[in-house]
Amino acid sequence: MHRYRSKTCGELRSAHVGETVRLSGWCHRIRDHGGILFVDLRDHYGITQCLADPDSPAFKALEACRAEWVIRIDGRVKARDEGLKNPKIGTGDVEVFITELEVLGKADELPLQVFGEQDYPEETRLKYRFLDLRREKLHKNIMTRGEVVDSIRRRMKGQGFFEFQTPILTASSPEGARDFLVPSRIHPGKFYALPQAPQQYKQLIMMSGFDRYFQIAPCFRDEDPRADRLPGEFYQLDLEMSFVEQEDVFAAVEPVIRGVFEDFAGGKPVTQRFPRIPYAESMRKYGSDKPDLRNPLVMQDVSEHFRGSGFKVFARMLEDPKNQVWAIPGPIGGSRAFCDRMNAWAQGEGQPGLGYIMWREGGEGAGPLANNIGPERTAAIREQLGLKEGDAAFFVAGDPEKFVKFAGMARTRVGEELNLIDKDRFELAWIVDFPFYEWNEDEKKVDFSHNPFSMPQGGLEALKTQEPLSIKAFQYDITCNGYEIASGGIRNHRPEAMVKAFELAGYDEATVIERFGGMYRAFHYGAPPHGGMAAGVDRIVMLICGTQNLREISLFPMNQRAEDLLMGAPNEASPKQLRELSIRIAVDPKKP
Repeated sequence: MHRYRSKTCGELRSAHVGETVRLSGWCHRIRDHGGILFVDLRDHYGITQCLADPDSPAFKALEACRAEWVIRIDGRVKARDEGLKNPKIGTGDVEVFITELEVLGKADELPLQVFGEQDYPEETRLKYRFLDLRREKLHKNIMTRGEVVDSIRRRMKGQGFFEFQTPILTASSPEGARDFLVPSRIHPGKFYALPQAPQQYKQLIMMSGFDRYFQIAPCFRDEDPRADRLPGEFYQLDLEMSFVEQEDVFAAVEPVIRGVFEDFAGGKPVTQRFPRIPYAESMRKYGSDKPDLRNPLVMQDVSEHFRGSGFKVFARMLEDPKNQVWAIPGPIGGSRAFCDRMNAWAQGEGQPGLGYIMWREGGEGAGPLANNIGPERTAAIREQLGLKEGDAAFFVAGDPEKFVKFAGMARTRVGEELNLIDKDRFELAWIVDFPFYEWNEDEKKVDFSHNPFSMPQGGLEALKTQEPLSIKAFQYDITCNGYEIASGGIRNHRPEAMVKAFELAGYDEATVIERFGGMYRAFHYGAPPHGGMAAGVDRIVMLICGTQNLREISLFPMNQRAEDLLMGAPNEASPKQLRELSIRIAVDPKKP
């Protein structure tokens, strides 16, 4: 018999009754039932109930065991009595009577319990991550992550993509976040950068004559952490295709993303054909470029009903042609308590309040706005929004560019408060026609709004003749349930168009050559039209696992301060290491 096990703790079934087996694992839970000791023995594969009575030679050894001790047991497989079977686990029809027990590894007093799903401070969970990872839910999430990656790879290869690995040590590039820099020992005073994304390399792969590339790529960005973004590093499905237009990318990627969700949806509905929503429409209807389409609420422009009305606050705003009034429907929300709650929430978000109209029995409008604009306008608003008795509507006004984010938050809040969001489905969509440029208020200049390497719609001619902020790009995102899970574009593969695009954002040709020299040179030697995208593996797994925190689907994440509490990173370098790298530490006295 094998030194440690002849079966795993998830393997035994009724067919094994009568066999002598050897199991090894962790003591998940130990119980004393009237002098008979039970231990739920756990390994990666499952749990088996084992027991010893006072006549067993292993009784005293089991009596000394504690939670999370690692033990090996030999014993006979027995059928459980009918009333004692446990249908919740695969081994629930049997148990093992222990005849021999060996302690393989003792455990000190536990800083967190593995049995159960108690809440513990994040600091404790990350410092003792190896214990945290033993817990059922987190352990299952990590296994799901691996299975998701397997599904992605299988589907990508089925679509004719080839997997390549691009360099980790590369040159610094303005991808929109800070680089992690790596000092060079061989070249004192110079630095490599960890890739924020394989963007330039994957385009160069297309320049090199390969047709369909993908990889599960690690990406590194020195940016502030948040719940849906891990500090330091993350993984993405990165892909690129030659001789394609936007529709070709959609046709290749949509079945992969849809199929992965279907593989792990557990029967939950998954969007079959992703709708294409222009960026401007998405902002207008949902107040977000990553809308949660499980929320049925659609905002509408109701400016005409307030123009010249008795509600002077909105009427005066509308004298400025750029201002508008938007309405957020509130089906079944027509109670004073709910409307007051929404108003208080808006004030908590730094707004002066949230105007509303309630429709009472008989269809009469109620509330300060209704009183000021009169029954005819109130009825017209109700008709436009398709509301009925017992419903409400909430209003935001001003410059849409300034209030759109708050309006989107209000739409989400109304949907959540009124339980209108179907949480048991995956709603996916393409967001298309992103603006190529945006106005950078801090620097008072035009800047790239998305990916600087994308092709503007209209090409070089648009860059020469259109007002920059009116230019749209061949850029697109995939959204799911309120999260952006993928982003990409058709690339600007013509060197003269690339230079012109960067010139409009304030970069001269010399800067383009300096920062993107490899790609710029490649474009001069026969560049095929190409495009692609990248999908966030971490966010896809997070959605599939039903959690809102990426730490729940990552093996060894950092905390919110970008610290690895388990390994003690970042830590100080020794004087010897610093000398080898020709680095001297200059501490900023202003920083703590």
